[in-house]
Amino acid sequence: MAYKHGVYVSEVPTSILPPVEVNAGIPMIIGTAPVNMTDPTNVNKPKICYSYEEAVKEFGFVPAEEDTTSGLKKFNYSICELIYSAFSLYRVAPIIVVNVLDPTTHKKNCTTTSVSFDAKTGIAKIAETGVLPNTLVLKAGEKTLTKDTDYIVSFDTDGTMILSSLKNQDGDFLCSSETPFTLTASKLDPSAVDADDIIGGVDTSGNKSGLELVDDVFPLFRVVPGTLIAPGFSSSPSVAAVMAAKCSAINTVFKAICAVDVPTSTVKNYTAVANWKNQNNVVDPMQICCWPMIQLDGTVFNLSTQLACLMAQVDSQNDDVPYVSPSNKNLQMTGTCLADGSEVVLGPDTGAYLNSQGVVCALNFIGGWVAWGNRTAVYPGNTDVKDAFIPNRRMFNWIGNTFIQTFWSKVDFPATPRLINTIIDSANIWMNGLAAMQYILGGRIEFLSSENSITDLMDGNLAFHVYVTPPPPAKDIDFILEFDPEYLQTLFAA
Repeated sequence: MAYKHGVYVSEVPTSILPPVEVNAGIPMIIGTAPVNMTDPTNVNKPKICYSYEEAVKEFGFVPAEEDTTSGLKKFNYSICELIYSAFSLYRVAPIIVVNVLDPTTHKKNCTTTSVSFDAKTGIAKIAETGVLPNTLVLKAGEKTLTKDTDYIVSFDTDGTMILSSLKNQDGDFLCSSETPFTLTASKLDPSAVDADDIIGGVDTSGNKSGLELVDDVFPLFRVVPGTLIAPGFSSSPSVAAVMAAKCSAINTVFKAICAVDVPTSTVKNYTAVANWKNQNNVVDPMQICCWPMIQLDGTVFNLSTQLACLMAQVDSQNDDVPYVSPSNKNLQMTGTCLADGSEVVLGPDTGAYLNSQGVVCALNFIGGWVAWGNRTAVYPGNTDVKDAFIPNRRMFNWIGNTFIQTFWSKVDFPATPRLINTIIDSANIWMNGLAAMQYILGGRIEFLSSENSITDLMDGNLAFHVYVTPPPPAKDIDFILEFDPEYLQTLFAA
């Protein structure tokens, strides 16, 4: 020990650890995006976006386009559906996005075969979305135009391509307007993306794709996905199953919830929903089953997309604690429909039936259009309150994720009474605060000898028992009316 002479100060670690803040409802989507407008190599790369501008810069944006069959507008790119819902309709952020549409494989030929440049503006437009700039070939006879030498490429707000002619030293347009140019090009084909692309996997080089990338989110961004969606693809039983499996063990330790859609192209009546749900094994506590589709002023949305945004919005209104159910909260919609545009009319009775089968729907009864249903997909096969109610399942996920992130720094510390007391005191103080705010009805943590055998302790294994009670949603409020003849005595008072 060094020789000391004077007054010194030393420090010891604080015995109480403040909890790490965990965002409970961050939406994460595995889907398709018009990356031809931005970076065509942005494929199977998780990105986190905090604004509409940032999302559009990363993935491009094509608005909903009119469907000739139904007359309604539909998003051809599922990621655009989430970008619009999250940032324009619900104003929630951030979102986590993975695009699986690969321009090298998911493409087809453009239908446009010729284009003319305007003599005054030097501009030509290709009235198709998804055109890939690096595949564009323009010819006039034997002359071939060169991109960035003769013209430059940009995109309109509707996703269509704009070609702008450059000028020579005399100020004349390099692209003549006298004769049309023949055009050949490839464009994105989002319809070529299938369930296998969404599920993804790991190739021989170790590159991940699709849902396998869920495990990369926390190492990259230090956030845990709250709600996983794959609109347009989650109606595939294999996709729904993998989504549930991923949500149960993100990075082997974290938990999330996923929203899946019942296919309205085949399940067209509410009475058939329960059978589809059971036949396709959509019965996991980490799943929320949604039916039907919804529409806002002629634009169709998957219910799972808006429900994920709604849960994030409700959380944000409650200190980012997911103890409030999204049920009976307003969705941004004006009607319910099927994939072909057919209207679906649901009342409280049909809504209650769907809820009793573990299905969330939308209802317009009192207070406008709202999400309707508190049950996860595990209901009615499992009635355990922590699994069967959406807010309770999400609270257990959130509390568990918070403990993991808060106490991860204590892993490999000496197993001493000081360590045990630090964990117990920190956790109890935090849960007492949750109880004081009525986010939970009560909670405590204990270190029980019955759950910590000598051999477990010798092997460095410590088990803490957490008792916690999130409030269940008041799904049924019953007023019992009775005629009381005693009040007839008031007639004599007159």
